[in-house]
Amino acid sequence: MSAVTLTYGILFYLATIVLIVGVVFKIIQYTTTPAPLKIATTPAPISMTGVVWRITKEVTIFASLFKSSKWTWIFGWMFHLALLLAFFRHLRYVMSPDFFLLPIISLNLVQAVGKYASFAMLAGLIGLFGRRMFVDRVRYISSPSDYLMLLLLFSIAGTGMLMVFVLPTDIIMLKAFVLSLYMQPFRFLPLPADVLVLTHLALVILLMLIFPVSKLLHAPGVFFSPTRNQVDNPREHRHIQGWTADDTATSKPV
Repeated sequence: MSAVTLTYGILFYLATIVLIVGVVFKIIQYTTTPAPLKIATTPAPISMTGVVWRITKEVTIFASLFKSSKWTWIFGWMFHLALLLAFFRHLRYVMSPDFFLLPIISLNLVQAVGKYASFAMLAGLIGLFGRRMFVDRVRYISSPSDYLMLLLLFSIAGTGMLMVFVLPTDIIMLKAFVLSLYMQPFRFLPLPADVLVLTHLALVILLMLIFPVSKLLHAPGVFFSPTRNQVDNPREHRHIQGWTADDTATSKPV
C-alpha cells in the first residue's frame, strides 16, 4: 500500500466522521433552539399541510428566491439541479457491483445527463460569483469565506470536468479504492496516482471537512427556519415554547 493511498484513505475516514458528527450536532442544535415568537413570513400557511407544501416548494423550486430575484434564482437553481444530476452520476463509483440500483444508475442516459450537467454547474457558479462581485448590496454583506466557498466548488467541478473530457483517469481503479474504504476498512486498494485525481479528491475532502461550519448548512437548515416552518395562527393559538411553559405555570401574581 502506497503512502498516497494510505493518506487519502485515512483522510476520507476523518472527513466522513467530521461531516456526519458536525451535521448531526447542528441539526440537534437547530431542533433544540427555542423560537419564542411567531415569525412566519407572510403570506404564510395557516395549516401544517400548508407548511409542508411551502417547504417543499422552497427545497425543489426555490419559491421565495424566484419572487425576490429572477437572476439569482436562475443561477442558483441551475447550480443545484446540476449538482443533483452529478450526484446521481457519481453513485456508480461508490456502489457495490451487486447493489440492486446499480443498473439504473449506470444507464447511458443517466451518465450522459450527469456528465454534461457539469457545464450547467460551472455556469451557475460563475453567475453566483458574479452576483457577489457586481451587485452592491450583495457585495456589501459578502465575506471572504463566501468567495472561497464558491471557488472551492468551482475547483471541484473544474477538476472533475478535466478528468472526464481532457485527461481521463483509471475509473475502475478509482472505484475499487472507494469500495475498499467501506468494504475493507484500512485495507485500501491502490489509488490512481494521477495529479488531477488526487487534486479532485483533496478538494472533496476539504469540502467535507468545512461543510458543518460553513453556510452550506442551509441544506438541512432550511427545514428548521422559523420563518418558513411555522403555522401562521397567532390569533388562534398562543405560541408557548417548552422552556417558557414551566415558568408560566409556576409564576405567581405580585
